[in-house]
Amino acid sequence: MGIADQFKDKAQELADQAKKKANEGRTEGRERTQDASERASKTSQQGRERGQDTADDIRERRDR
Repeated sequence: MGIADQFKDKAQELADQAKKKANEGRTEGRERTQDASERASKTSQQGRERGQDTADDIRERRDR
């Protein structure tokens, strides 16, 4: 095997590693995005529930 073949093999190996890392990064990014979306949804729901509770309390006090 010549030096040129060794360089080609090494270049291919590095290219394969780069593709693998790029795919892993995309997967991690999707997971982080999904987690953030779920947290935002929960926070939004909690805010709506608190708002509803506050509105109920105000109505209760007003009706007394």
